Order: sequence, then C-alpha cells, then structure tokens
Amino acid sequence: MSPRTPVTLDRARIAELTAREAARLDERTQASGAMYERARQTLSGGVASSYQARDPWPIYLDRGVGSHVWDVDGNEMIDFHNGFGSMVQGHAHPAITKAVTERIAQGTHFAAPTEDGIVVAEELKRRWGLPRWRYVNSGSEATMDAIRIARALTGRDTIVKIFGSYHGHHDYVMVSIGVPYGEIGDPDNLASLPYGAGIPRSSVDMTVPVPFNDAGAMERRIEALVAQGRAPAAVIMEAAMMNLGIVLPEPGYLEAVREITRKHGIVLIFDEVKTGLCIAAGGATERFGVVPDMVTLAKALGGGLPMGAIGGTEEVFSVVEDGSVYQVGTYNGNPLGMAAARASMEQVLTPEAYAHLDALNDHLVSGCQAVIDEHNLPGYAVGVASKGCVTFAPEKITDYASFKRFQDGELADLAWLYNMNRGVFMTPGREEEWTLSVAHTVADCDVFIEAFAQLAADIVR
Repeated sequence: MSPRTPVTLDRARIAELTAREAARLDERTQASGAMYERARQTLSGGVASSYQARDPWPIYLDRGVGSHVWDVDGNEMIDFHNGFGSMVQGHAHPAITKAVTERIAQGTHFAAPTEDGIVVAEELKRRWGLPRWRYVNSGSEATMDAIRIARALTGRDTIVKIFGSYHGHHDYVMVSIGVPYGEIGDPDNLASLPYGAGIPRSSVDMTVPVPFNDAGAMERRIEALVAQGRAPAAVIMEAAMMNLGIVLPEPGYLEAVREITRKHGIVLIFDEVKTGLCIAAGGATERFGVVPDMVTLAKALGGGLPMGAIGGTEEVFSVVEDGSVYQVGTYNGNPLGMAAARASMEQVLTPEAYAHLDALNDHLVSGCQAVIDEHNLPGYAVGVASKGCVTFAPEKITDYASFKRFQDGELADLAWLYNMNRGVFMTPGREEEWTLSVAHTVADCDVFIEAFAQLAADIVR
C-alpha cells in the first residue's frame, strides 16, 4: 500500500447505514425468513452447517446458472460466494452436467475403482508434480488423512499449524483459529486453544500454532519442540491464508518454510482446499513455486460434487502402500465425483480459463482500489486468480494477529449488506473473500465495483 492517511470513519454513520441496509435485506428476503421458521423445526439452527447460519435468518437459494443465483424470494444475484469457492467452474456448467448425467445412467456408486479415477489422478499428478494420490470426500477428510499419514511416516505425534488458519473440522486442526486478540500470545509461544466446545484438551495440546509470514518464529518453535522430545510430524498450512480475506506469503517465506521442514525431517503439507484449481492449474504449489511433501484438495475439485484428494511423494505414500495406514472411505472415488472432476479439468479449467480468471481479478482489484483511493478509505484490495477481497484495515495484514488488531469488522459487515442489496451474493462473515468463476464477465465485476463505490460514497459524504 502507498503511504497515506486514511479518512477517519464516522461510527454513528456506519451504524445508521447498517441498520438501514439490514432492514432492506430483511424486507427483500421474507420467503427466506418463512423457510427458516420451517427449517428450524428439524434442522439445528435451520441450516445444514454452522457456517450457513445468519441472524435473523440465512438466505436460502433456489438455483444457479453460470455466474448467477436466485434465492427463494426470486432475487437474482451475481454469485461471488460460489459455495465457499467451490464453484470456480460456474453453476450447471454444460460439460460437467453432461458428464454427471451420463455417469448417473451407468451407476452412481460401487465402492470400487473406475477408470475416471485413474484419469483424474493422472491429471493431478501432471498439475502438481506429485506422483501419488488418494481420494476422500471433503477437505476435512483430506487434512485428517494427510496428518495421519505424516504421523505414520515420521513416528511422531505433534503437528504444527498456522495460528488463525482453518483446516477442517476434525479435532487436531480445530485449534487456534478464531480467538480474541488478547488471547493470541507471544509470536514465539502462541497459545493452543480449542475452536469451540467438544474438543479434548489432549488433542489441542498435540497441535502447536505459529504465526504466518514469520519463518524465524516457526523455526524457533520447532527447535524448542525438538529440545522437548516433541519433534513435529508435520507442518500443515495454506501457502496463502484464505480465511482472513486473503493474506499472501511475503517474498522468501514459503521457501524458508520448505527449508526448515526439510532440515528437521518434518512433512510439509499445503492445505490447498481453497487454492487448489482456483488460483492456478496446479494451485498454490504452481503459483508460488514451492513444492510440499503433500497437498490436500477438495472444494473446486468436484465441480459442485463433494470430493477431495490427497497428493504426495513416493516416500510419503509408502506407509499407505505397505498397509501401515488405512486410508479408507466408502465413497472415496465415487463415480459421480470422478466424472465431474475429469470433465472439469479436461474441458473447463483450461489455460484459457485461468487467463480469463486472472484478467477478471485484475479488473476487480484495480476497480476496488480506485474506489478506496478516491474516498481515502482505510483498506486495500488484494487478489490472486479467482480469489480476492477488500481488506478494511489501515495497515497491511500479514498474519492473524495483525488481522485481529487492524481489520474493521463493522465496515466488513456493512459491505456485505451493501452487496446483498445490490445484486451481489457474497459469503457472510468478516473473514471471507470474493470468488470468481469461469462464467463471470467484466460486466459482473463492474456490478461488484459499483456496489462498493456506493458504499464508499455513503460512508464518506
């Protein structure tokens, strides 16, 4: 960011606009409100996942085509949510729809391997440069199995993760994610804290957090663990943090992490559930040029169907091939998911598609940054391929601590309301980003920029 002194925001004005926009959204989504009353009689909280919840009610969707979705009230919106980034192919893509429809007629599930599963693995090997692959059904399963494989290979139990990163909902990674700023701790001794109830303290203590973008702090913590007789089995991390908006790695950081883990015989796992197939053909591994020992994929891999994958080196997967680790799952390699993934990688997520995503994201980032500069807002726009965001902060966010210190949550909440009321469907939450699909157009992006421009003009009047 260029040095400047941003405008001081009027908090009363933000509160006034938030109340106005919230009332407007409630008025436009009365059918969602009625559906919520029905849903909450059976679904806990009226939703299938806690991340779908919203006060006073979630927005229930009816259908989606290309870059557009329609809610149950009939409101048409351009989808920048894209199923938490899963739908980089766009909704109901003809190639994927055709492949899945043809596969349905031939049988939907066997719990036996099919040719499509081989083809998908061959393409993943080509894109990531990792020789061995296995399938799962979600990102949580992928990270859970990857950690188990790393523990079996190294004979160690402790794992290291980035403080503030989310890696799924199994116990060992539901640690040190969303906590108040005052509970984070010293960079060289960050606290291991459970993310919600029901997580055993013994599991929490097995996971040691370190800050993002600080290779020195990671190495010091690992050396301390080694001295305690607790050398880690794995470091699991996103190459770019994707749940604080977007926090990109600083130059040289990933290379240093690769060297640290190699030096100590630690398995380096890149969690590419959010970046895989979304920011490059070979995900963050290709985009940033650092090759880990393992990667975990899900979300965009299935083209809208639930599936995931784990990739790794020959050495890493030796403990699977020799039978030491039981990497299992009834629906692993399900024929529908394999058909969708094959069609997606062969026909949809092509070099031309990634060039299109890069161009769109550049347009969005530059357009939003122009609005920020015009109104002198505290914040900046950042993006990579299909992912991007406006970070409402007066300083650059480099890790979880700086996010909690600087990010303006009230402004982020208001921006979400402005988007929803102006035909832009976005993921609720202060930490989320926009996600593009190959179906998006420059005109779609201009709707997003215009909604942001209206927000800026209304705040700074």
